[in-house]
Amino acid sequence: MMDSQTNGLPFLKMHGLGNDFVVLDARKTESPMTADMARAIGHRYFGVGFDQLVVLTTSDGADVDIEFWNTDGSTAGACGNATRCVARLIMDETGKSELTLRTERGLLSAVEAGNGLVSVNMGMPQLDWQDVPLAHAVDLNALPIDGAPGAAGMGNPHCVFVVEDVESLDLPKLGPIYEHHALFPERTNVEFIQILDRNTIRMRVWERGGLLTLACGSGACASAVVAHRKGLTERKVTIHLDGGDLGIDWRDDGVWMTGPTQLVFSGMLSRDFLDTIK
Repeated sequence: MMDSQTNGLPFLKMHGLGNDFVVLDARKTESPMTADMARAIGHRYFGVGFDQLVVLTTSDGADVDIEFWNTDGSTAGACGNATRCVARLIMDETGKSELTLRTERGLLSAVEAGNGLVSVNMGMPQLDWQDVPLAHAVDLNALPIDGAPGAAGMGNPHCVFVVEDVESLDLPKLGPIYEHHALFPERTNVEFIQILDRNTIRMRVWERGGLLTLACGSGACASAVVAHRKGLTERKVTIHLDGGDLGIDWRDDGVWMTGPTQLVFSGMLSRDFLDTIK
């Protein structure tokens, strides 16, 4: 990963619907990632800036292994848009139209969907309170929180509120309140959804780690699951996010997410910058 001439660290910048990522390829060397490094790279003024950082490593039994890091230096078990971006990278690299990716969730399938789109099976939703996880047993369709949100795990926890007007909400104010709610021992992503019809949802999201993001793939999956379990939508929906649209289809083998990806640029973290990191 280290460039022999500059002794820097190469990276890619990608996004899925404005949900942006720094991607580091550690398949030929040991991953250099630490919490301090993730925080430094993630700073949008003193670093590169990202919603999630992605580290690729060699895999035994999959096309690639993927690690996710948040801007606060913590790790994440899932990131749908980033998984889709990685799938596009590996498809372009290998010429394959079908892949197997390994994340903390386990093995995930990805397929070329045509028209520049990629579909990823994000796995079955976690619908037991211990698996989300929650602090104690409750009705996952109506949590004991004002507004009776639903909960679902997609490799990371999600709290989904159904509201009348999602545009009017002050997410930077509301998001941290529910992210740190005592019912979620590992904190939670917070989605606010407005049901437009039985096949269409408008969603805005506050991501765990303190981010108002333009899109969240795992959050879109969780929102589709919660909306259907509440009897509000079909299992296949289009979700309008701030950054664009995702197609979500809750099938018998998992929740499939389909959407676009974009490689923005490649860059090099300088040795001077890396030397500032503890």
